[in-house]
Amino acid sequence: MPNLDLMNYVTAFLCGGILCVIGQILIDKTKLTPARILVTYVVAGVVLGALGIYKYIAAWGGAGATVPLTGFGYALYKGVVSGIQKYGFIGVFTGGITATAAGIAAAIFFGLLVALIFKPKAKS
Repeated sequence: MPNLDLMNYVTAFLCGGILCVIGQILIDKTKLTPARILVTYVVAGVVLGALGIYKYIAAWGGAGATVPLTGFGYALYKGVVSGIQKYGFIGVFTGGITATAAGIAAAIFFGLLVALIFKPKAKS
């Protein structure tokens, strides 16, 4: 079914693009720093997950919804819920980290790799 694959790419592109447009508007029209926008996106993923909304966004947008920062927040939320179901109260502290450990480890590894390959310079 080539058309189904093409549609998955289109919806992922649209979803990711919408998230990027929202971020760009926040950068251009507000005085929010990039760090605050990053935190806002992660928290939005958690809140939308808790409200039961993000699962529909993820189902429609696929990787366009699960790869960006909002998807990381949603993964944290799902991990906490799973951790609570499995371990009780201690799952609040362990579930989110367990669910996102692979992404965190990959970010650290590739950050180190890039730092070893390229020489960082301070902006002028």
